[in-house]
Amino acid sequence: MHLGVDSFVSTVTDPTTGHVVGAAERMEHLLEEIALADQVGLHSFGIGELHRSEYYDSAPTIILAAAAARTERIRLGSAVKVLSADDPVRVFQQFATLDLISKGRVDLVVGRGSFTEAFPLFGLDLADYDSLFSEKLELLLQIRDQVEVTWSGQHRPPLVRQSVYPRPLQDPLPIWVGVGGTPESFARAGLLGLPLMVAIIGGEPRQFAPLVDLYRRAGAQAGHPPEKLQVGLHVFGFVAESTQAAADTIYPGWEEMFTKVSRERGFPRPTRQQFDATSGPNGAFFMGDPQTVADKIRRVSDQLGGVDRLSLQMTNPRLAHTDLLRGIELLGTEVVPLVSTS
Repeated sequence: MHLGVDSFVSTVTDPTTGHVVGAAERMEHLLEEIALADQVGLHSFGIGELHRSEYYDSAPTIILAAAAARTERIRLGSAVKVLSADDPVRVFQQFATLDLISKGRVDLVVGRGSFTEAFPLFGLDLADYDSLFSEKLELLLQIRDQVEVTWSGQHRPPLVRQSVYPRPLQDPLPIWVGVGGTPESFARAGLLGLPLMVAIIGGEPRQFAPLVDLYRRAGAQAGHPPEKLQVGLHVFGFVAESTQAAADTIYPGWEEMFTKVSRERGFPRPTRQQFDATSGPNGAFFMGDPQTVADKIRRVSDQLGGVDRLSLQMTNPRLAHTDLLRGIELLGTEVVPLVSTS
């Protein structure tokens, strides 16, 4: 199994000093984090796409291009690219260019996004949430597989024998489908034979086993070989010297993030008890000392019938840069060997 890190590039207030990290300094910190992930042997680093005031990742391909120039081995990707709100032609061109810059180290993970700000921002109707993604994914795959494209749909002007350049170094460019918890999304990815990235942000990971099985059955029925049906997990997590230290370090930022989201969506305010339960052996957060995190990774992989890739989402608005660097280091130097030797 391959391990990596995902980031939503949140704004950060240093928990010790109260210093509010400026946007330019936060970007410099992020590039240091990606460079360290490369140095300690992590497989991948993904950048999300959010169009909100508390995040700096509205243009992920630019961040990834900067990271490509500072790294040598690590794979770079989207986590996820909100395809519904973008033009598939431009998405392909941007990631093909990024693939050339990185010398073939790019993964394009596309999805519909967990927030809705992109829809009004780009003049789209939220009522078209699913049809936008389905149609644009169809076009994106056609562009990937054919240089010259003839296509028509509902949400974009048609293409008639149009060629799309540049072409990526990888042939084909890896395109993953990022999904939440709807059976239709899992089945669609399986029918298309595309690798699957499952975002698990709550509940128990083992509850996703029937959906992952649905994905694999749909892929098999469509004639796709098992090795093509890869499964990845995007999960919240953090690694520290001890499980208690990991929880105490992450909790203030977790409370801030989820209090804001709960207020927006009319949910009850989150509690420390909920955080501790979510961080426990069966919860959705992969948090603790290296052995605890490695054990949980292996256990969840077994529960889901095998996982090819797992990325820890370490975004936290109250996490010191030094603590995040240490978490990345422990993930690469201690968790990876434990998982690899299991």
